[in-house]
Amino acid sequence: MATIKQVAKHANVSVATVSRVMNKSGYVSEEAKEAVEKAIAELNYAPNRVARSLYKKSSNLIGLIMPDITNPFFPQLARAIEDVANQHGYQVVLCNTDEQLEKEQTYLIALQTMHVDGLIITTNHSHNPNYETLDLPMVALDRIVKAGIDAVISDGYEGGKLAADTLLERGATRLAHIAGPDHLKTVKRRTEGFVEAAGDKLVGMTESTFTFKDALKASQQLFDHSWPFDGIFAANDVIAAAVLQEAVRRNIRVPEELQVIGYDGIELGEMTSPPLTTIVQPIYEMGRVATERLLDLIEKKDTRPKEMLLPVTLLERQTTKRKER
Repeated sequence: MATIKQVAKHANVSVATVSRVMNKSGYVSEEAKEAVEKAIAELNYAPNRVARSLYKKSSNLIGLIMPDITNPFFPQLARAIEDVANQHGYQVVLCNTDEQLEKEQTYLIALQTMHVDGLIITTNHSHNPNYETLDLPMVALDRIVKAGIDAVISDGYEGGKLAADTLLERGATRLAHIAGPDHLKTVKRRTEGFVEAAGDKLVGMTESTFTFKDALKASQQLFDHSWPFDGIFAANDVIAAAVLQEAVRRNIRVPEELQVIGYDGIELGEMTSPPLTTIVQPIYEMGRVATERLLDLIEKKDTRPKEMLLPVTLLERQTTKRKER
């Protein structure tokens, strides 16, 4: 691997001139600039990122902590984050923790070693004490981590309420709910909104993780203990897909006998049978807002902590009936 000294020798200029060309700082003649660029290309020179970050106190890297990239919601978020970061000259280091605290801790150490400029956190371990002690700009995305850490979330309470109101408007009279993990505040708000709006029409409720396997078990449990019900709200679209599969297994017609609403608005909802009615989070917008907010923090613009709440919408497909007139 070539060194900066070899590049300077190849271009017949000083090391300082090579540095100025690479960092686009200071005066360099056009002739010298062309010689350096040609030498870099011919020697296939790539600067040591860690060394450069120590010198410039910036790596142009953003760390992204995600709990489970097999959940389709998170890759869609990551796409938005990467798009916006790249537009501003940053690269994203994706860390999939598999919801394991120990793995998350290991990644945090590695990201610090890489001198990342900031973190975007979609952790399932909001109690992780490292987030209070890390001296890094941070933004929590679809999560509320700790006081003092910025958060970008959707309005889960209104989303849950909208799901209940929609089912009741479509003629459902016995409602059920499969909640997500109770320790996630943003997910808990979905349940709170749904339960309040459902009132005495709520006849059954259980909880699941966001994996399809666990969601199937929760669906079976709910049907075993609370059927019949004619409207169900699932805390995310993966859980809703499990409900649809269980309904097929039990020969329950959707939406004639059971109306189903999910939450997230991921592409999976278009692929279920029937296509899924869902409460849509503005996923790309959430990723964009979180990334732009992190860049503001990195550049020390408006550092006062913020919780940014984005609205949700109803996307009607074929797992709910048409609104009665």
